[in-house]
Parts: sequence; structure tokens; C-alpha cells
Amino acid sequence: MNVADYIDHTNLKPTATTEDIQKLCEEAKMYGFYAVCINGCHVPLATSALKNSNVKLAAVIGFPLGAMSTQSKVFEAKDCVKNGADEIDMVLNVGWLKSGRLDAVRDEIKAIKMAIGDKVLKVILETCYLTEAEKEIACTLSVKAGADFVKTSTGFGSGGATVEDVILMKKIVGNNAKIKASGGIKDKQTALQYIELGVSRIGTSSGPTLMQ
Repeated sequence: MNVADYIDHTNLKPTATTEDIQKLCEEAKMYGFYAVCINGCHVPLATSALKNSNVKLAAVIGFPLGAMSTQSKVFEAKDCVKNGADEIDMVLNVGWLKSGRLDAVRDEIKAIKMAIGDKVLKVILETCYLTEAEKEIACTLSVKAGADFVKTSTGFGSGGATVEDVILMKKIVGNNAKIKASGGIKDKQTALQYIELGVSRIGTSSGPTLMQ
């Protein structure tokens, strides 16, 4: 098993410079990471930097709170795809979920998936803010709405990926969606543990460290 095949090499810092994003892309090519994961404003730059490589480009939308309007998330997703993104990592509307506005949550995910067509959609649940029951509901809604992945965390909440959350998510989605573990994964041992649990992608800013 090659850990690099699972890694979304990530830099979502508000302070990320042009040089930082170029370095991220160069490292992804050098180590053979599956993808880079970046904020939308950097997509044109990363598209250019990754040209003629096998590295995919994932962009986050509604990041990191998930609390903007559906229309703005849809626009953001379309814009990122137009500029070269292969995958979209969207933040679920946690407030709607907690308010019981389940149709709105599902419809938003569905609208974004429709807007990006055959591009990959990952739904970030931000598990640190959810009860067990809410995590189960979020996974179910994501699958019903046609998401390709459910993802644990933004890395900007009060907690990141946990083994317990990944086991729960796997139980709910089964083979109907893949799982991305992200948030606080800083060493190879932890990454391998998640992969053994059935995770298809690891979101981490520590990719090169994991490979050494």
C-alpha cells in the first residue's frame, strides 16, 4: 500500500501565499500525492502548477463555517470547477442540521452536486460539533443527495478526525460513499490506522512528514 495514493496535500491557511501554494503543488508532484486541497482563490494558480501531472485539484467551498447561502456555495463550486478544480470539498450547514432543517441540508448538497456534474463532491460534516445521532443523519443525507464522500473535519473546528467517528461514518455510508479523514493527522501511523478502517482519502498538511 502506498500512503501517497490516499493523501490530499492541504494548505487552507488564510495566510497562504502564492509561494506557499506553488510549494504545495511541487511537493504533491514530487511525492505523488493523490491531490492538493486549497482555497478557491488559489485554484487558477494550482491548475497551472499541476499541469501535465496526475495530481488532482480539490477546492473547498463554504469554508470553514458552512453558514453561507446555498446560492453562494453553488456559485463558488461552479467557479472552482471552471477554473480547473477536479473535486469540491463543501462544508455542511451545521446550524441547519441542528435546527432539524434536514430537507434544506440535503437539497443544498444536491444542488452543489448537480452544479459540478461528474466532479467529485466531498461533504465536510465537522464532526466535533455534532452528536452521534446528528453524524448519522448527516451521513444519510449526504448519500441521499448524491455526495461521493463524507469527510470528518475542516481542521478549523474544535477537533479533527477520530477513529470513533470514522467507524460510525463507515457503518452509515457503507459502500454508498467514500470517507475522507482530515484534521490532526500528522504521522504515518495515524494515517495507516485510518486507511485500515476503510478511509479512501487522508486530508493533511503534513504529507511530506508522513512520507519520510
